[in-house]
Order: sequence, then C-alpha cells, then structure tokens
Amino acid sequence: MREPRPPKKSESLEIRIPYEAKTAFMERCRQDGRSASEALRTFIDQQIEAPRPRGRRWRLAIGAAIAAALGAVALPSLARPADPAHDLLRRVAFAHLDANRDGVVSLDEYVRGRP
Repeated sequence: MREPRPPKKSESLEIRIPYEAKTAFMERCRQDGRSASEALRTFIDQQIEAPRPRGRRWRLAIGAAIAAALGAVALPSLARPADPAHDLLRRVAFAHLDANRDGVVSLDEYVRGRP
C-alpha cells in the first residue's frame, strides 16, 4: 500500500526585510545545506507546535518570587535592634539643630546649625 503524500505546498508568504538580512539568511541556509523555504517552514511549524506562554500570570509569579527573595534578604536587617550609641548621637545632633525646641528642624535652623 502506498503512503499518503504530504500536503501540497500551494500557499506563499511575502515578507519585507532589509537586503543585508536577506543575504545573511540565504548564506546561513546555504551553509546549513537547506533552502530558505525549508528553514522558514521549519520555523513556522515550531511556532505552531510550541506551547503558548502563560502571559500575565507567569509574569506575576516571577514578580512575586523576586519580591519574596528581596524581602528575605532585607528582613534580618529590619529585625536587628537599634544601636543605642548611634541613637544617642542622632538625638544629640537633632537637639543641637532644633534651636526653638519645637521638635521640628526648620530650614533656617538647619542652615544656622550646620558646622
């Protein structure tokens, strides 16, 4: 019994590309020992058979994984107790700048208090 013939290639596809891209593609096909039509048909078949990307859900999952990784790196530094010596220095510097003792350093107080 004879094997069925492959479907006849009766359709054509016209694309516009720069001349340099065309000549480079044709040279690559020649080096690979196949026609440009064969290379393009193979590419089209692969695109048809390839699974579709998951789209937005996939990007959201990647974003969530990145955020979780950054959080895991940052969390230990947030949980660390404050250095009492550093806190005292910060309070003394603020008190020096806050000339009217209102708990807010104005621009004028900041400029006058700078060394």
